Amino acid sequence: MNKLTHFDNSGQAHMVNVGDKASTHRVAVATGKITMLPETFKMVEAGSHKKGDVLGIARIAGIQASKKTSDLIPLCHPLALTHVSLNFELDQKNNAISCQVKAETTGPTGVEMEALTAVQVALLTIYDMCKAVDRGMVIGDIKLLEKSGGKSGEWKSQ
Repeated sequence: MNKLTHFDNSGQAHMVNVGDKASTHRVAVATGKITMLPETFKMVEAGSHKKGDVLGIARIAGIQASKKTSDLIPLCHPLALTHVSLNFELDQKNNAISCQVKAETTGPTGVEMEALTAVQVALLTIYDMCKAVDRGMVIGDIKLLEKSGGKSGEWKSQ
């Protein structure tokens, strides 16, 4: 197992020095889901929520969050993202909405945190917009699906 890179030799937290790392095309894909009551799901699916297009607003929130990741995660590097896409999949059987984010950059460090942050903020936005009718929604199954680029190369979730 590799050592934790955000700690120096004396155990103090620090921002990893990526200055000598090669700039490569880096991609990360993350996912998560929110489960809700059938009535809430139908309202979101039909676009009949009085606050407007829940999924459209959640998509924009997720994209904005990806760009602000370094403001939220203390030791994260600020990145110049080259692309972020966010898609929702509606699961009528389970009254769940899955969110998948793909983040990309060309640089010396990866975009896993940006993809994961975008997923979580998008799902939190759905919760925020629907909490007046369903406070029991559950957010979960948030994980990195894959990443590529850099010295460590490709990785895919099992």
